[in-house]
Amino acid sequence: MPPQKDIVKIAIQMPGAYPQLIDLDQKKPLSTVIKEVCDGWNINCPENHALQYTDGIQTYITETNRLDIKNGSILRLTTAPGRYADQLFAGIQNNNNDIKCDSLKQLAFVSTDVTFAQEFINRDGHNQLVFIVENGNDPSEIIAHALKAFMELMDHGIVSWENLSFIFIIKIANYVNTKVMDASIQQLSLAILESMVLSSSSLFQQVKHEVTLERLVEHLQVPNQQIQTKAMALLIALLQTASDLEKREMIEFLGKKNMRQYIYKNIIHSSGAIGDEMAHYLYVLQSVTLNLLEPKMKTPFDSYNPEQREILHTLRQVAFESDGEANLSNERRRSLCAKEFKKLGFSNNTNPGQDLNRTPPGLLALSTMAYFSSRYPDAYSRFVLENSSREDKHECPFARSSIQLTQMLCEILRIGEPTFETGQDYYPVFFAQDHLLEELFCICIQLLNKTWKEMRATQEDFDKVMQVVREQITRTLSSKPTSLELFKNKVNALNYSEILKLRQTERLHQEETLAPPVLELKERLKPELLELIRQQRLNRLCHGTLFRKISSRRRQDKLWYCRLSPNHKVLHYGDVDEETDCPPIETLQEKIPVADIKALLTGKDCPHMKEKSSGKQNKEVLDLAFTIIYDVEDYSLNFIASSRTDFCLWTDGLNVLLGKEMNSECMRSELDILLSMEIKLRLLDLENIPIPDAPPPLPDPPSNYHFCYDFSHSEQ
Repeated sequence: MPPQKDIVKIAIQMPGAYPQLIDLDQKKPLSTVIKEVCDGWNINCPENHALQYTDGIQTYITETNRLDIKNGSILRLTTAPGRYADQLFAGIQNNNNDIKCDSLKQLAFVSTDVTFAQEFINRDGHNQLVFIVENGNDPSEIIAHALKAFMELMDHGIVSWENLSFIFIIKIANYVNTKVMDASIQQLSLAILESMVLSSSSLFQQVKHEVTLERLVEHLQVPNQQIQTKAMALLIALLQTASDLEKREMIEFLGKKNMRQYIYKNIIHSSGAIGDEMAHYLYVLQSVTLNLLEPKMKTPFDSYNPEQREILHTLRQVAFESDGEANLSNERRRSLCAKEFKKLGFSNNTNPGQDLNRTPPGLLALSTMAYFSSRYPDAYSRFVLENSSREDKHECPFARSSIQLTQMLCEILRIGEPTFETGQDYYPVFFAQDHLLEELFCICIQLLNKTWKEMRATQEDFDKVMQVVREQITRTLSSKPTSLELFKNKVNALNYSEILKLRQTERLHQEETLAPPVLELKERLKPELLELIRQQRLNRLCHGTLFRKISSRRRQDKLWYCRLSPNHKVLHYGDVDEETDCPPIETLQEKIPVADIKALLTGKDCPHMKEKSSGKQNKEVLDLAFTIIYDVEDYSLNFIASSRTDFCLWTDGLNVLLGKEMNSECMRSELDILLSMEIKLRLLDLENIPIPDAPPPLPDPPSNYHFCYDFSHSEQ
């Protein structure tokens, strides 16, 4: 008896007979199994029969695929593929159009099975289909079924596409080029031409010669979605197979024929939904078009190229309208140019082209800046002049921002990246107007300036601003705006405060920190983490900090150092001659016992800040000032921190020494970070497990406790 694993329990059907339930022995030859099934129904000539699946593609069962049969499968006893191929081969040659049409229809259906396809091709059946198409005297229904059967046979890769005759290719191309033609024939012809183009470069050239791009654009304007899809498929196949030069020429030609507008009107804004196949072709077309910018993106600025230098100087002249340069000496002109290039935001003002040597974005950044200055000169001048009037610390550098923004847009739009076979991520706004990258740049560079002001950013915050701008752009593009105006409105509405709200909401949602059990856990963790921050603050005070003395004349040439003793009982301070990391505590002559400290003052309450004016510079100093009031005579020790971080560390540390709560923004930020990390670690084992808002109810106590083990009895 064969092992149980080699036995498959299946049912076999046949029209007009009761099904057979058999145990299929996978070790037994398939011909023997078929003979036993035929004997069960008293059928002669078992060699003319085969087994076939009843659902799906209805694949024939062969010795190679029989192991795929599962328990419970339902098979059907049918005509063997070789015999069926003989019948259909004879049927498609019949002079009776009804028989011929019916045979071609069945052939198109059964040719999806590779076993039958091999048998039919062995009988030279595919050439008979080619003859029917080349002859072209049959009705359109017969031609359509012949093309469908031909496509199914060729899809198996048994016969090479290059074996096709030139007459056949011309005939298929004529079906596509003819304006009045059966839709099903045109659809199948477009699919056949696509397969030809993808199969070899020689067929690509023939198809490109026979089918014009202008005709394919016309196919995109018809209401038939299937023809639209197949026309796009052939168009994409031609673009992907073409060389870089041919690709650029084809894109330029399609632009002149308004293909983008037709896609925008007849496909994106059509009444029907865009299918997955069409979405993929739109994505590929967008990617291929944008990738034409890749050479410029990877080409650095050439200082010896007069055209590139002219564009660079035009940027400066448009911004500052330097009409009187011709009357200046060479030295004076160079000085003026350097000054204006610095105002434009170039880091190397004597040789600004060096800023464009980095690739990407290379020359593409120069191109986007030039486009902005020529297309929107008022907005360009306003950007540059507005930031030229700000303090150096707060100005938004146009050139640096433009270079970084151009690179960011290249990354977001995936310029230079290969297309994915299953990609469908296209942007409808791409088809809404020409020059997508440049137009997006013009909107986003103004958005960047707006975000810069909202964040009150300085040069040190440049990367933070760019991160926010990237988020604004990606979030807006993900909503699939269908026009540039809609993108502009949405991206400007998504200001910095909205980004912060979205980040907070998403973080809380992701971490489930709004669940009551998590909130309760946070409250329990807070004291321990606050103690950790307190210890860090005291350690920082023990290490000490270098401060500058600011006189009434705003001179900052004197330095002094202050640090806490290791036992946290005395503050030691004193003047130092030069900047040192940590002078020995013995060298600091002055000291204040912590027990004598009465109060900590900050900002305008400090004695050394009361006499200062209300200028912008003093406002910055005001935010960094703090004072210790000590001893019975109310002496004061005045501090001005070098940064906001030092201010927070010292005020927090002094509050800890005074037994008060820490209240700086640094403490709150660090507490949030530590809480978030600790919560994530505690909830690591609960990933993807929903946390209930309330604890589960306690079950009722049992009626008795007899289930408890009685230790009083010793085991026998």
